[in-house]
Amino acid sequence: MIQEYNIRVLPEVAANEQRLIDYLVNEKGLNKKEINATRILKRSIDARQRTVFVNLTVRAYVNEVPKDDEYRHTVYNNVEGRPQVIVVGAGPGGLFAALRLIELGLRPIVVERGKDVRERKKDLAQISRTQAVNPESNYSFGEGGAGAYSDGKLYTRSKKRGNVDKILNIFCQHGASTSILVDAHPHIGTDKLPRVIENMRNTILQCGGEVHFQTRMDALLIEGDEVKGIETNTGQTFLGPVILATGHSARDVYRWLAANNVEIEAKGIAVGVRLEHPAHLIDQIQYHNKNGRGKYLPAAEYSFVTQVEGRGVYSFCMCPGGFIVPAASGPEQIVVNGMSPSNRGSRWSNSGMVVEIRPEDLENEELGMKNEELLQTGEGGSSLNMLFLQEHLERLCWQQGNRRQTAPAQRMADFVNRRLSADLPESSYAPGLIASPLHFWLPPFIANRLAKGFQQFGRNARGFLTNEAVMIAVETRTSAPVRIVRDRDTLQHVRLRGLFPCGEGAGYAGGIVSAGVDGERCAEAAAQYCEVL
Repeated sequence: MIQEYNIRVLPEVAANEQRLIDYLVNEKGLNKKEINATRILKRSIDARQRTVFVNLTVRAYVNEVPKDDEYRHTVYNNVEGRPQVIVVGAGPGGLFAALRLIELGLRPIVVERGKDVRERKKDLAQISRTQAVNPESNYSFGEGGAGAYSDGKLYTRSKKRGNVDKILNIFCQHGASTSILVDAHPHIGTDKLPRVIENMRNTILQCGGEVHFQTRMDALLIEGDEVKGIETNTGQTFLGPVILATGHSARDVYRWLAANNVEIEAKGIAVGVRLEHPAHLIDQIQYHNKNGRGKYLPAAEYSFVTQVEGRGVYSFCMCPGGFIVPAASGPEQIVVNGMSPSNRGSRWSNSGMVVEIRPEDLENEELGMKNEELLQTGEGGSSLNMLFLQEHLERLCWQQGNRRQTAPAQRMADFVNRRLSADLPESSYAPGLIASPLHFWLPPFIANRLAKGFQQFGRNARGFLTNEAVMIAVETRTSAPVRIVRDRDTLQHVRLRGLFPCGEGAGYAGGIVSAGVDGERCAEAAAQYCEVL
């Protein structure tokens, strides 16, 4: 007999199978000798009260032995000789599109401008060592996309868009811990994710697909109202329908689309800073305990959101026990992002703290840009204006950082009180920090809302607003500044048949899992398109 129970237990019970069995015996009346195994199906932490509990869904095998695997396998057959579909980009949107194409009997040709996930890591290290950013191999470009070396968080709210559980099971099939099927906020970890990505690539290759690294799409091949393939910087031409999954930082792609009258539109983004606290302080605040997390709890997470003067101010991509990394993808940029290893064991916890900006806000003088700089009518017209805003802020930050990857920073309470920081706390940001008056040079539209948001968050969580925390500028890559307009039903571009804008870079996803879900949907749409050719 298999029994499932929803229970609420102390962390030390949830962390030990024998104590969990004892709980089931005492509270649910089971016979200890008849319990052959238990399996935790779902796990979440409830830290709303002073006593922290763990909510579990537990399966008990009573006089039975578990027969099912912990995850569901997907079958991938050989697709050599089958019709091919071009997948541009090897981030989560592209990789899951390629795997789904194989399921559907089509042959994926994956084209990735960056390097494979292992070689890419060497270029990331050089950013901290030499302050040099390789524009084709960085935290945004390369196998695995922006998520590969910026955390690997798998939490998503986009559960109505597709099969989230399938995405998580495919990750497990390729080497991720089965804990991602259990935890309320699943997380693979930056140290574990590269191997999983390699295994996904190997599945594509073993099934007869192709993966081409250091191969950048330079143009779509368009005949009439149909996309026939792509041209690349290597001189190679690849023919077939195109799934365009280039990620949120492929600005050259956006510029090419705008210049060639391929319909795109500006979309809202959020920009701000990375905020870093000592991890122990966040543990104390969130777990209501001066001793922090203790032995049985993970590094604490938080999520804050408020409205300030009609715009959202909120935490984004929170990384407990993590690091802040230099995420620029080109010259004259400073961009910061966060990541965590699988054990979330660093001395710091960080989060993006950002302000919502909508396209109609661009004419607001408080954004600090001259109209002729921002509201351009030439290069792409208004469709690229949010991109221009990102570039303006990243260049401004680079100038404040002495034109290196040394990031301008300010203590949190000093920022709110509009004071200079005489010194800065130790930080996880490897290229280094330089004290800077963020309250003075960040556009007032952003700075004023951040300051008021921090005051609200400090009221919500006593001790959060502190000079032990440091703000590091600038966080701009929360999402794509452009949406590549597609038909709601066919997922094809509104004007060009055979072009399937996909994932975060196309404006239809917001993270690893939602990009993977969108990749699968685009693959299914491409398969339907191939059937009618």
